[in-house]
Amino acid sequence: MKNTSSHTNIPTTDRWNRRKNFTGRSARIFALMLLSTVIWLPPARSQSFQELINRIGSLPESRRQAIADSFVNSAPSMPFLENDSVVHFIYNNPARSVALSGDVTGYKPSQNLTCIQGTHLWYYTTFYPTDARLDYKFVTNGSDWILDPKNPLTCMSGFGPNSELRMPGYHPPPEIFFDSTIPHGTLIDTTCFSAGLGNSREVKIYLPAGYPQSGTDNPLVLFHDGTDYISLCNDRNILDYLIANRLITPVIAVFVPPVDRTAEYSGDKINLFTTFITNELMPAIDARFHTSKDPSKRAMIGASNGGNIALYISVKHPEVFGMAGAQSSNVIPAISQSLRNLPKLPLNFYLDIGTYDIEELIPLVCNLKNILESKNYPLEFHEWHEGHSWGNWMGHLRLPLIRFFPYITDSK
Repeated sequence: MKNTSSHTNIPTTDRWNRRKNFTGRSARIFALMLLSTVIWLPPARSQSFQELINRIGSLPESRRQAIADSFVNSAPSMPFLENDSVVHFIYNNPARSVALSGDVTGYKPSQNLTCIQGTHLWYYTTFYPTDARLDYKFVTNGSDWILDPKNPLTCMSGFGPNSELRMPGYHPPPEIFFDSTIPHGTLIDTTCFSAGLGNSREVKIYLPAGYPQSGTDNPLVLFHDGTDYISLCNDRNILDYLIANRLITPVIAVFVPPVDRTAEYSGDKINLFTTFITNELMPAIDARFHTSKDPSKRAMIGASNGGNIALYISVKHPEVFGMAGAQSSNVIPAISQSLRNLPKLPLNFYLDIGTYDIEELIPLVCNLKNILESKNYPLEFHEWHEGHSWGNWMGHLRLPLIRFFPYITDSK
């Protein structure tokens, strides 16, 4: 029978040599294809970001974007951190411009990222302390405010979520997370009308687990911007955790929102709001709940302008509130002048500020700190490597609470 194979007349040795040569050429072509696409394999020594930039710059522009894509896809997280303090903000998408906005820019898109030629890889390199925690967003094309698409960490703000930078030395405290294994307090909604202000507002009351205890008058803490302390500061989780772990004594918390925030907290309605708190709200709370009337067991806490009103009411009425906690606070002149000029009042203070806080607030808080220290007031003061954000205030709220309401072991 006639053999119809195309290789019938080719000797076996020649067929083998042709196959070998073909296989060798294919292997070389495949290897070249790999070299043109696979460019970020973890080396024995970690490659720095500057080395990556140098490497991209050494290649033809047609190959640069593949290098950038491979790096971004293989990097463990963004922003890209080196040596515990070097931060590379990186954005890898087509854009006409990319800017960084957040705690370190006063929430202005003032820090421009650089684009590597031949790619759409944008970057900005800077340095932060190893324990810093900061909120940020990218602003693309001058108007589009977006989260960092390669950073899964976010933190809520009053204007929605921001991306969150956590430096290697920053660790979120356990109390900010919900713990299903501990007892939980109860949150009650109520409405309080102010005759002086001519308005009503929804006030929330936190009652600790096990409330009421017979014969016990609970200490009390009032939070200004109360709705935000619940929704953005995870205050219920914090109170539950601190009480369950015997870091503070069981406390009743009152969450008061503003109606006309600036006017009530630092403007022309500040005295009317003060009267509402001291003469209208607190008598109603005291009549309904088992609260201590001792001012040394009653505190107010607030952030930013909320810290200002906490300080103001305490200075005006130390017979009602004997403790004031102010986080990243505004401090109007009436507060500083009163504390400087009046005889020492029976007050206990907690102050903090961020090194990346609103620039105008830092000297106000530091000046108040100096006044309080000069008058020998009880004071706890901290300066954090953070900004003007709820992430900052949430992460340190345990400190004024522990200071004001320390757990006391029953010696009986």
